[in-house]
Amino acid sequence: MTVERASSRGLGAALVSLHHRAERLFALIPQSLPLLALRIGLAIPFFKSGLTKWDGFLTLSNGARFLFEQEFKLHIFGSQFSYPMPLTMAAAAGIAELALPVLLVLGLFTRYAALGLLAMTAVIQLTIPDGWANFHLPWAAMALTLMVYGGGRIALDPLVKLRRD
Repeated sequence: MTVERASSRGLGAALVSLHHRAERLFALIPQSLPLLALRIGLAIPFFKSGLTKWDGFLTLSNGARFLFEQEFKLHIFGSQFSYPMPLTMAAAAGIAELALPVLLVLGLFTRYAALGLLAMTAVIQLTIPDGWANFHLPWAAMALTLMVYGGGRIALDPLVKLRRD
C-alpha cells in the first residue's frame, strides 16, 4: 500500500512538473505567431469565396448572380426576405471577400478588416442560419480576437502610423 501511494505521489509530482514546463514553453511562443495564424485562417475561406464571384475584372459570375437573385434569402424573425439590390450586394460581397482577406494577411488595417469580415459573417449567418456552429461561430471568434488584439508584430500595422490631429 505504501509503495502504491509513493508511486502515485511520484506520478502526480511528475505530471505537475511536466505541466509547469509545458506552460513555460507555451509562454515563449510570441503572441504575433498565433495572431498571424488567425489572420491567415480567417482570410482563406473568404478569399476563396470571393474568387468564385467573378468571371473577370468586375464581371460577376453567373453563379453569384443566381445565388444573390434567386437562392439567398435573409432569415429574420422567422421570415425570409430577398436580398435588396442583389447584384449590388453580390458585387460588394465579392469585392470585400477579396480585399479584406488581403488586408488581413498583410496585417494592414487588421482591426478594420476583421470588423468587415465580422459584419459579413453576421449577414452570412442571417442567410445560412444552419452554418453557425461549423463556420460562423469560429469566424466570428477569429474576427473578434483580431479586432481586440490587432495583427501583432508580424504585420504592416506597426509600420503604418496614422496621424492624430
